[in-house]
Amino acid sequence: MRIHNIPGDPGSTQKRKRVGRGEGSGHGRTSGRGNKGALSRSGARKNSHFEGGQMPLIRRLPKRGFHNPFPKVYTPVNLTVLEKHFDAGAVVDPVALLEKGILHGSETGRVKILGQGDVTKKFHIKAHAFSKSALEKIKSQGGECEVLPC
Repeated sequence: MRIHNIPGDPGSTQKRKRVGRGEGSGHGRTSGRGNKGALSRSGARKNSHFEGGQMPLIRRLPKRGFHNPFPKVYTPVNLTVLEKHFDAGAVVDPVALLEKGILHGSETGRVKILGQGDVTKKFHIKAHAFSKSALEKIKSQGGECEVLPC
């Protein structure tokens, strides 16, 4: 037995509705669209959010505040991660973070260094932003912090 010989389940396929083929077909004259009105015309369609004339949901909900369409999104990297993956005197930048597998391809935007953990090594870090605690900890070990342009 081959797969093309296996019959389908009964009722799983139905004949296509052939509209506009005379009154005897049961789908003649108005072709199942009813009489008059916008939806009986060719090219007519309802919007997906149309609610039959009822006040639409989007207009019923209150709108407050401001939504920034262009937010500055940073990928956070903690000092514990840098301490674990980099040697003393290393230059840490977004490219180096990507090579070490700390950042992924989708996170190649802005990088912010956060101050969780302790630093025992001297780093030269290039990032788009630094937290206050991270700056203090890096500089206390003699490291350098360079802010990259956004």
